[in-house]
Amino acid sequence: MTAPLLEVRDLRVTFTTERGTVRAVDSIGFTVEAGRTLGIVGESGSGKSVTSLAVMGLHRGTVEVGGSVRLSGQELTTLSERELSRVRGRRIAMIFQDPLSSLHPYYTVGEQIAEHFRVHFKAGRAAARKRAVDMLGEVGIPEPARRAREYPHQFSGGMRQRAMIAMALACEPDLLIADEPTTALDVTVQAQILELIARIQQERGLGVVMITHDLGVVARVAHEVLVMYGGRAAEQAPADELFADPAHPYTRGLLDSLPRLDSADDEPLPFIPGSPPSLLAPASGCAYAPRCPRAAARCTDVRPEPEAYGDGPERTVACHFAGAPTRTAEEAAR
Repeated sequence: MTAPLLEVRDLRVTFTTERGTVRAVDSIGFTVEAGRTLGIVGESGSGKSVTSLAVMGLHRGTVEVGGSVRLSGQELTTLSERELSRVRGRRIAMIFQDPLSSLHPYYTVGEQIAEHFRVHFKAGRAAARKRAVDMLGEVGIPEPARRAREYPHQFSGGMRQRAMIAMALACEPDLLIADEPTTALDVTVQAQILELIARIQQERGLGVVMITHDLGVVARVAHEVLVMYGGRAAEQAPADELFADPAHPYTRGLLDSLPRLDSADDEPLPFIPGSPPSLLAPASGCAYAPRCPRAAARCTDVRPEPEAYGDGPERTVACHFAGAPTRTAEEAAR
């Protein structure tokens, strides 16, 4: 049996701070197949970006990372920094949320793409420059030879994000991690960037991890979805199943919070009351219980673990009352 492109098991990330230990990611697991997109969704502070940085091996300082991260069967967590640097950028590439802060302001866009290519392929300067121009053209930047000589501040937000995609793909990676790639862009440019990533994925057979808080983006691009809350997996399912039948109350809350075209003009937008949990002192029970309309006594005392839900083994939900629409009096007394 062929190993998944990316296989993450029992991933744990903890930060040591003056106030105590922060459990930013607590026992997360997922897989990504070549040519497929996993959407990781959740509120700010749910652990999405921390998860992606752990996969890339980018955490430094007072951070402890545990668990297993395998790329095509190769364990990455045991690699030295030198060995990991050969994988990072070459086999796994990442698109960050803010391209203006990711691109160096003192070097032209073409120079930065070319340098990235040279590091991994030991190419000459002329070959690297040609690669940079070719990649800018591939991601839809007009007059790529001229634009390669320009600086990041001379690019629009959408063009900077295209340049970041060009840099990420210059070394033909197997896996692309996109961390909120459309957050700062207007709706039209968002659609263009998502279409660009989807086209390149289809052409190259890339595995993609799309990290976002926007369920509209997830619905458009993802094959599978991981919903995170408080550093843990709340629900994991094929995208069509999750949107058709959300089983976790948090997933339902996120979907209910989306604006609807058929709602009345004066109808208030639904929202999830309360705030995300503190990761300094995790609750003994379900982290979502204080905000959950279905919470019972059992929820505050016993933490639910992800369990199979529905007909297929690929769907899991961490909820004591998964899928139930309302809470009964018997449940409330438990």
